[in-house]
Amino acid sequence: MTTETGTGTRGATRLGATSTRLGETVTRTEQLRRGDATLLALQDAGGRVGRGLRAATGWLGQTVTPLGWVLTILFVVAVVVGARFGLVEGWAVAAVALVLLALSVPFLLGGVSYEVRFDLDRDRVVAGSEVGAALAVRNTSHRVALPGVLDIPVGPGLVESYVPLLRPGAEHRETVRIAAGRRGIIQVGPMTITRGDPIGLLRRDLSWPQVELVHVHPVTTPLPPTSAGLMKDVDGQPTRTIVDSDLAFHAIREYVPGDSRRHVHWKSTAKTGSLMVRQFEESRRARVAVVLDLLATAYQEESEEEFELAVSAAASLALQSIRDGRDVLMVTAGRRARRRGLTAAITTLPTRTPKALLDATCTIETAPEADRLDAVTALTAQTYRELSIAFLVTGSRATAEELRRAAHAFPIDVVTVIVRAEPGAEPTLRTTRDFAVLTVGALGDLKHLIARGALG
Repeated sequence: MTTETGTGTRGATRLGATSTRLGETVTRTEQLRRGDATLLALQDAGGRVGRGLRAATGWLGQTVTPLGWVLTILFVVAVVVGARFGLVEGWAVAAVALVLLALSVPFLLGGVSYEVRFDLDRDRVVAGSEVGAALAVRNTSHRVALPGVLDIPVGPGLVESYVPLLRPGAEHRETVRIAAGRRGIIQVGPMTITRGDPIGLLRRDLSWPQVELVHVHPVTTPLPPTSAGLMKDVDGQPTRTIVDSDLAFHAIREYVPGDSRRHVHWKSTAKTGSLMVRQFEESRRARVAVVLDLLATAYQEESEEEFELAVSAAASLALQSIRDGRDVLMVTAGRRARRRGLTAAITTLPTRTPKALLDATCTIETAPEADRLDAVTALTAQTYRELSIAFLVTGSRATAEELRRAAHAFPIDVVTVIVRAEPGAEPTLRTTRDFAVLTVGALGDLKHLIARGALG
């Protein structure tokens, strides 16, 4: 309906809106037709029904177990058979199914108010051991909490803990044992408590976001303190590099402008009549590099034990060098960025503390596309030039030619020791003009071979 006023003024209000034109005001009022209002109401009701159906479908999907759906379908089929064919057996089956479903509902009634505490006794262990955890579940509501099952994801596995009926304020305590058989990082959680009927027709889940990480370190063995000094490399030993200031005296030469007067040798100066200064041999602090081969073809196929032996040997060498106060560099093959044109990449593990090093070794794995050992050693030698000793740790399938190329990537003044991991093999020590090769069949062999090499 539209109303207009004279004298150049027209009203125009559309759903409460007004507009003004040059010299006149237009107001127009429109009323929704009854059919349009009914259509909007139906659309709104349909939206509410759809949301309700989606919520109900989601609730049924989370609450009814597969066994519950089977029983529900059996109930419907039994009712149809009993009504269509008049079979008493059909009605009997339908009655039993209905009774079972009805008896399962009370187990879901009431809220779930739990306070769950999960405390690990330690978050770092050695492979082959286990972790203890204290589990405490307390009913924080004012009503009795029905029994339930607490599911604790432990890595790819699952640990179940039965929570009994708890009165208001009551608490259930339990000790959970977590096996840490293999090196890696175990994620514990998030936990879920499930309430349901004894048959398993209906269930109700409640989750806790708490997640704990357990670092499973490789097995290591203590090595002789002189391991970093294998092949006559001692901390602070003079080198052939001549410098103007150090500890090891080398010779006397004539003074040149720029030399420090602190190093003037006055007796020689008095004899020769010209200023003479001392020269020194540079004393280097031993820097140890431990290079671990990650190429999968260097190890026996389907032999996880061989690679774990290599990781344990590399970690033992790096740990002993850290304890000896050496500068330690632990290197593995890195991920190559082919799009950037890189032919090789290396990754250095943190070696500031033993804990940081062992944590980093938890995630080391072989890869079929990893760089070859000679490429890794070549890049290591180019990047870190002040090295004294390089330990190259690889598997039993690495050929002699590959080992030779990897060892020759380092300068001639760098002592190179190759450690081959071969489970069950006889421990051997073989030396060449340029490098030494240690073959270890068990981790304990490394200690004896290092001692033999140091004594020899």
